[in-house]
Amino acid sequence: MNITTQIQTTATWRDYLELTKPRVVLLMLITSLVGMFLATRAGVPWTVLLFGNLGIALCAGAAATVNHVVDRRIDALMARTHKRPVSAGRVSPVAALVFALILALLGQALLLAFSNPLAAWLTLASLLGYAVLYTGFLKRATPQNIVIGGIAGAAPPLLGWVAVTGQLSAEPLLLVLIIFAWTPPHFWALAIHRKADYAKADIPMLPVTHGEHYTKVHILLYTVILFAVTLLPFAIHMSGPLYLACAVVLGGRFLYWAWVLYRDSRPQAAIATFTYSIWYLFLLFIALLVDHYFV
Repeated sequence: MNITTQIQTTATWRDYLELTKPRVVLLMLITSLVGMFLATRAGVPWTVLLFGNLGIALCAGAAATVNHVVDRRIDALMARTHKRPVSAGRVSPVAALVFALILALLGQALLLAFSNPLAAWLTLASLLGYAVLYTGFLKRATPQNIVIGGIAGAAPPLLGWVAVTGQLSAEPLLLVLIIFAWTPPHFWALAIHRKADYAKADIPMLPVTHGEHYTKVHILLYTVILFAVTLLPFAIHMSGPLYLACAVVLGGRFLYWAWVLYRDSRPQAAIATFTYSIWYLFLLFIALLVDHYFV
């Protein structure tokens, strides 16, 4: 029995990969890549494209790993997360933190060597914002946690842009604003679906503290805000009619799901809204990229 238990709790490379939340990092990298390609029409240097994105990904993985460590006790209480490597005991908190430190140092080194100091510092700020400010404090302190902490998760397109240009400008900040407005309806839809888990773990997510109807109203309001914000790239001549058409169609569909969720007119509307929100962001940024290069 002891031997079996030891085998089951031995960490594998898949456990360490899971610590980095690869699906989340992949979506972040897509927005980072779009930020890079939108920053220039002359082509992104391959060193920046490869090592810049790798550096951003490593730092994002480090932040995700710290999240596993800090949240290990509440993860163990939730059905969605109780099998995570740290909460399940396959990876020790110390080993996970050492892994996170190695990832962060490698990521910073790559950004400094192949990109520029501003990109490295902004990436570090994003890492600390998610791992320390959001995970360590905001998540347990206020039902507005995802709104305030969302700025860290909205940073990748700015990081990609700065990795190429070495400077800040209005366009990448607008991309950040889009993701910032997208985050609350995206995450609150999941929070409604997992309300019982958050309540069990005593995490003050909006559906737990203010109820589902209040949360659905705010999802609808933020989706309206998101729709308006996504029109701004066209308004400032950052993008053209192709992007505008895609933004209207995709945004209209998001509004539809937010309305369905508000009206409670379909079963499993919360998880359907959450799933669509992921595709929405992916397709919206692809539309930005296609419009930039081919229209």
